[in-house]
Amino acid sequence: MTINCKGNLIDLASPKVMGILNITPDSFYDGGKYKDKNAILRQVDKMLEEGATFIDVGAYSSRPGAAHISEEEELKRILPVVDLLVKNFPDIILSIDTFRSAVARATIGSGAALINDISGGNMDDKMFATVAELQVPYVLMHMLGTPQNMQKNPVYEDVTKEIISFFAAQIFKLHQLKLNDVIIDVGFGFGKTLEHNFEILKNLSLFKSLDAPILAGVSRKSMLYKTLDISAKEALNATTSANTIALLNGANILRVHDVKEAVEAVKIVQQIK
Repeated sequence: MTINCKGNLIDLASPKVMGILNITPDSFYDGGKYKDKNAILRQVDKMLEEGATFIDVGAYSSRPGAAHISEEEELKRILPVVDLLVKNFPDIILSIDTFRSAVARATIGSGAALINDISGGNMDDKMFATVAELQVPYVLMHMLGTPQNMQKNPVYEDVTKEIISFFAAQIFKLHQLKLNDVIIDVGFGFGKTLEHNFEILKNLSLFKSLDAPILAGVSRKSMLYKTLDISAKEALNATTSANTIALLNGANILRVHDVKEAVEAVKIVQQIK
């Protein structure tokens, strides 16, 4: 349960929090919020002060039906932000939310520490070889389809079993390439109905059979706000509830918009474990 981030050994046996920094104009919750340097620096400083171990930077919106952007546009958005954060926070552990191997290579070269791939290697056939060559921790997420079509009509015979099978096959390929630091993310909301999402959350402990750290990303997602008939902005309490369930079922990393509340959830759950 230990991963190597630029020479820093991070023990995930004690759950950690990953703060989200979306620099996209159209993300479902905070799109367009962090457009200038000062806003970015303030938000990252706040998340680090509140206890985030990782900061996850994304320049490609993966909300359902999001517009596709080119590799050049993604690089144009993300590289200046990586440079800005590494310069201002020299010890920062940056995760890059991308499915493109060229973006992975460029951002790791600029000082990022790990790659978070929503496609689990399925949208760029060079990604596995790239992260193996770079020897960086890799978040392997499950998604049915692409952000443009994933919520059209997601169908599974057994959602938990099928996602475990997907992970087993992909982890085997990564281990064959000598990449050992693989983190799995079941992909809440990525090609799943509300029922699928809650079934996976209930069964999250079954994914521990894969012997890989588990990242849970439920923060302010539609599985929560649609269930309660509220908005994403009103879903902080629901997020904390879902994060607590995820922790009790074995999550090692919480990927969140609200770091303080997630860190508090970790501390409370640790009192009974």
